[in-house]
Amino acid sequence: MAGRRDEILDAFVRSVARRGYERTNFADLASELGMSKGTIVHHFGTKDQLLRELQERYMRQRLEEAKRILAVTQSAADRVAALIYAGVFYQAYHRDEAVAFQREIVHLRDSPALEDARKMRREYSELVTAVVRDGMADGTFRPGDAALMALMFYGSVQWMWTWYEPDGRVAPEALAAQQVDLVMGGLMAGSAAPLDHPRLAKLVHGALGL
Repeated sequence: MAGRRDEILDAFVRSVARRGYERTNFADLASELGMSKGTIVHHFGTKDQLLRELQERYMRQRLEEAKRILAVTQSAADRVAALIYAGVFYQAYHRDEAVAFQREIVHLRDSPALEDARKMRREYSELVTAVVRDGMADGTFRPGDAALMALMFYGSVQWMWTWYEPDGRVAPEALAAQQVDLVMGGLMAGSAAPLDHPRLAKLVHGALGL
């Protein structure tokens, strides 16, 4: 039963990523999976319930991965860099999940059913902000509004789905390194030792189970 339920949710994620929530319907999902619409209704009831589970599953996984990243990094610079690497890797290696989550993010703003997903998103945002704030406190990052700075760099990675091409000319690891260098240019308080990009990429690969 659990396997069939996961199969339906995975098909829903793929459909939302490619066609959007409004154009996703049970008839198409049933046809793709070779099952009746009644089977989907039995497991999920409504399309809104599927969206709720999509959003919650995505944020739960991202939070778990972020905590693993923080557990194996020490400096604020390494932590911010690793979180950026993770954000880029989601676009490449968890493409459908990232696109499905982001393109329907507007639903998180006011849907009562998505309160748990909103809480997890706030927790993730607070986690990133805390890393930036720690870097400001120890002099690694220039002073400023930590929440705003975190939102700017975190948001830029989140919206990569609108332009990023997984099969493009730049590999995800190289793209992530460029994104990190761009962000660090604005965050760092002064000169610092160069980041070890191969080590960071390897670390994040491990945290994400890639």
